[in-house]
Amino acid sequence: MTRTLLVRDAEVLVTMDPDLGEIPGGGLFARDGWIERVGPSSELPDGADEVFDAAGHVVLPGLVNTHHHLFQTLTRAVPEAATAPLFPWLQTLYPIWGRLTADDVAVATLVGLAELARSGCTTTSDHLYLFPNDVVLDVTVEAARDVGLRFHPARGSMSLGVSAGGLPPDELVEDERAILADTARVVDAFHDPRPGAMTRIVVAPCSPFSVTPELMVESARFARAHGLALHTHLAETRDEVAFCEATFDARPVAYAQRLGWLGDDVWFAHAVHLDDAELGTLAASGTGVAHCPTSNLRLASGLAPLRSWLDHGVRVGLGVDGSASNDGGSLLAEARQAMLLARLDAAEHGGPLLAARSALHCATRGGAAVLGREDLGALTPGRVADVAAWRIDDLEHAGIADPVSGLLLAQPTPVARSWVGGHPVVVDGKVVTFDVDAAVRRHHAARRRLLGDA
Repeated sequence: MTRTLLVRDAEVLVTMDPDLGEIPGGGLFARDGWIERVGPSSELPDGADEVFDAAGHVVLPGLVNTHHHLFQTLTRAVPEAATAPLFPWLQTLYPIWGRLTADDVAVATLVGLAELARSGCTTTSDHLYLFPNDVVLDVTVEAARDVGLRFHPARGSMSLGVSAGGLPPDELVEDERAILADTARVVDAFHDPRPGAMTRIVVAPCSPFSVTPELMVESARFARAHGLALHTHLAETRDEVAFCEATFDARPVAYAQRLGWLGDDVWFAHAVHLDDAELGTLAASGTGVAHCPTSNLRLASGLAPLRSWLDHGVRVGLGVDGSASNDGGSLLAEARQAMLLARLDAAEHGGPLLAARSALHCATRGGAAVLGREDLGALTPGRVADVAAWRIDDLEHAGIADPVSGLLLAQPTPVARSWVGGHPVVVDGKVVTFDVDAAVRRHHAARRRLLGDA
């Protein structure tokens, strides 16, 4: 059954397309989840099945989150981990995560996705890298369907336990043959390579200190044989760089290159501690980066050089990262954090201050490019109707002269309306696709059980 959407009379419609630019009084018309027309509202059809008067709103493409660990919404602000850097933080939380069940991960995913949706996010990746008890990737896919966000679940893995020189406890690592077999299973069950796909599986061994080189190589072979993207953590901390140099006799990018882990089908989370030569290698190979500025600050991992990445031509998207290392899930706030930290970096090392529009580009079109999605990230005919609209006639934006920059220069606010494939997900600032209050109650109960004897 045909369904049409008309968004009209926006204060400004930001297409993220260099030819269409920003359209004051603009709008768009979509049919069956695909944008057909974009332009001044006077040039659009008069009606549709759903008509949204966007007066007093800034309209953007839905935001794209390129790195997350949704299961971690259950372990926010755990006191023992609140002031720890990455390795001790992980070692504190591993035993708690070892008690996770499939129901826990399902409700954690629901809550995390709802929080993302309220920040204007319409597409997200999720890196689930441990599978204790009855946990399977399937429950996260089902939760994303309930919420209605586009979803790139990454079948993560850990195979290098502490007894073999890795960081994770031995009881949380998996057999490598079982990892590859289950990855093949979820690809057969859920992966959709078509334009407009709601679900795409990603192959994602966790990190250099939790998987073997052999698993990295076999994962890359499997992914490329099936046309899948690859994702892992890299160079998040100086400790990780030192681990690579001591264990593999190589810096992180050289190690990744040795394993076949560079290319336009690969993106790394964090990449904080890379030198100019390594950035040049990423850019030349088309390898992407998920920039997670708040998590980098929370864990004292370092100040990632966003401006340098962009200057080198590296593909950059934003990630809120795990909800236990942020400890929030607002992608709009992450864009603001990225902008402000890039300005601090410029003040210390020279160069222009990063514009708000550049950070918003990373949060939309940049993120889509990192995920390999040419069908989203911009409001142009032929792309999916993933749309987000923020009020700018409210208290937080009073006095703002430039409403687009004001989305980040002012305090970020929840999105007023959003659509994924032309279907409403957020209406009047509330997620309308499922019972959020009931999920939060389940979430509180799960958290109490997990942390009761932590």
